[in-house]
Amino acid sequence: MTEARARISEEESKTYRVQGFSCAGCAKTFEENVKHLDGVSDAQVNFGASKITVTGAVSMKELEKAGAFENLQLRNEHEKAAPHIPFWKQKTTIKVYIAIALLLMSFLSNYIVEEGSSLPLMLIILSILIGGYTLFIKGLNNLIRLKFDMSTLMTIAIIGAAFIGEWIEGAVVVILFAISEALERYSMDKARQSIASLMDIAPNEALIRRREQEMLVNVDEIEIGDIMIVKPGQKLAMDGVVVKGISTINQAAITGESVPVMRSVDDEVFAGTLNEEGLLEVRVTKRVEDTTIAKIIHLVEEAQAEKAPSQAFVDKFAKYYTPAIIILAALIIVIPPMMLGGEWSEWIYLGLATLVVGCPCALVVSTPIAVVTAIGNAARSGVLIKGGVYLEEAGALRAIAFDKTGTLTKGVPNVTEIVTLKGEEAETLKITAAIEKGSQHPLASAIMRKAEDSGLDFHSVQVEEFQSLTGKGLKAQVDGVQYYVGSPALFQDLHKEIESTIHDLIIQLQNEGKTVMVVGTKNEILSLIAVADEVRESSKEVIQKLNQIGIDTMMLTGDNRRTAEAIGKQVGVKNIEADLLPEDKLTYIKGLNDKHQRVAMVGDGVNDAPALAASTVGVAMGGAGTDTALETADIALMSDDLSKLPYTILLSRKALTIIKQNITFSLAIKAFALLLIIPGWLTLWMAIFADMGATLLVTLNSLRLMKMNDNE
Repeated sequence: MTEARARISEEESKTYRVQGFSCAGCAKTFEENVKHLDGVSDAQVNFGASKITVTGAVSMKELEKAGAFENLQLRNEHEKAAPHIPFWKQKTTIKVYIAIALLLMSFLSNYIVEEGSSLPLMLIILSILIGGYTLFIKGLNNLIRLKFDMSTLMTIAIIGAAFIGEWIEGAVVVILFAISEALERYSMDKARQSIASLMDIAPNEALIRRREQEMLVNVDEIEIGDIMIVKPGQKLAMDGVVVKGISTINQAAITGESVPVMRSVDDEVFAGTLNEEGLLEVRVTKRVEDTTIAKIIHLVEEAQAEKAPSQAFVDKFAKYYTPAIIILAALIIVIPPMMLGGEWSEWIYLGLATLVVGCPCALVVSTPIAVVTAIGNAARSGVLIKGGVYLEEAGALRAIAFDKTGTLTKGVPNVTEIVTLKGEEAETLKITAAIEKGSQHPLASAIMRKAEDSGLDFHSVQVEEFQSLTGKGLKAQVDGVQYYVGSPALFQDLHKEIESTIHDLIIQLQNEGKTVMVVGTKNEILSLIAVADEVRESSKEVIQKLNQIGIDTMMLTGDNRRTAEAIGKQVGVKNIEADLLPEDKLTYIKGLNDKHQRVAMVGDGVNDAPALAASTVGVAMGGAGTDTALETADIALMSDDLSKLPYTILLSRKALTIIKQNITFSLAIKAFALLLIIPGWLTLWMAIFADMGATLLVTLNSLRLMKMNDNE
């Protein structure tokens, strides 16, 4: 047993792309078929992304045999797809043409051949066999295994119709069902186009310089450290860092932002982005499978495989619904003739119509096609939603909490004023910068930049006994003197009381929206350093839009209340919480969850991680190039731009509305059609039209999500 487990754990998993899935049921059947192949220990199908991951030793030919019932074709995950065959030229569609032609010929032959000729019937039978060949193979195989799905129900209904002599209706049912499946496949392909377009963004090859020679190399063969030459008007094939040149780069493919950004030496650039003006030389930093665009594609495809809560409900409902329909059809066929003296042929016909109208096609596709379309649309606009569950949760949000620094503000604070109270300004700034060198706080970089701009050599200062005072500041020894750098609250604790003149000065600076850092010793305050972080241009507009659509907005910050209120008032948030330690933010988010039930936290994906994790939906800023944001956030805004947030909320709400509409409509149309059984009005034609009509309407309704953009 142990040896067997060890062997399975060592088996390699390989992912293939699948072409030809028409429905979620077919994908499940294919998955089960593959699992039963010799040498396969596990298989997982991702219907939304049209992929299968197989663990074990098996050839692609064997996998295609397992998908022969649906004529599935496979290719390696990173292999480019064959040229797309238009919908009207596909084999399955051509079969429908032939079946329709044979049925029409059977009608015409009634006027041409002698009465009693078997030709019209033969043409109808041919129409049924050609139009329903794939359906019958699946249906009969399922019947043998006592597996009841849509194919099984339709196969029983068509065979039953032929058995009672309703050949024409049987043929019409076959043709309409084939049309329905073909259109469903077409719609699903349309929904998947957002992923297909992402996959085609980056070029397959790039001009590389190796050993002073320039050569065109396939992306699979490009190595980390290679120098990639990108001419004006070309797309970048790989992620990297600019080593020579300056140019504007259109990053819309990654971030959804169409406004080009300037890139020069030491700046990071991404595969799939467009070099607009200058010649760039880029040192490759990631292999093709690790590029940002590759990660986005992988995460979006995995997200599409994640079932939304409504999909879990539908799956559970369908599990009991289909057998219930079969039992109902059997009762309709048996009880009236046996107990009420009804005609067998009449009630068999109604029972078969019940089977057809009972097919849960529309219900089964009601959620996945909406989820796939919405997540794909969001990815094209630079928003990465990590699964159907987060798509639905975002649509139900009632409150959003924002981190201040780097989210509502640009996160690049600058020293605006230095108020020297004792000693030399230059010497105090030099010591402060030396101490801040050991800090990770955003304000530390502002002080070090100010010292560098002032020409102060703070790197030579010997700092000893450095210690971070969580949420308050720092302390360290320089030349035997213990210095403190931190918030006014730190010095309030140290000195018990701050002089009124200094206190008034601190309040004045804070009222101007500045963060005040105090530098001093245990006995005296040496200087005040005022630092301001510029508010993002988009923050006010974004907050306004969120307030308009009924979202409670709040700002959480460790900064003092006066500075926080100045910034909060500027951007327009409804609630402001200041002087918060990281654990306070976590407690506050938990409290919001209890009050609002659905709360999002927006941060940078690295800081405030506990608060992000505790929220219903964690939203990370600037996912492009930030692995932590891509991996830890539930939703990542790929650009460092808040303006995508209202679009994401509205898209999620629209998706949630469409899913509810689809489920309600699917069940309502079935219920209405089943009620027609009571007066005996339900026909096979009406049944298949109800099933096909419902499927097409929920599909078209879902595809409306493709048209929504971030300008709405």
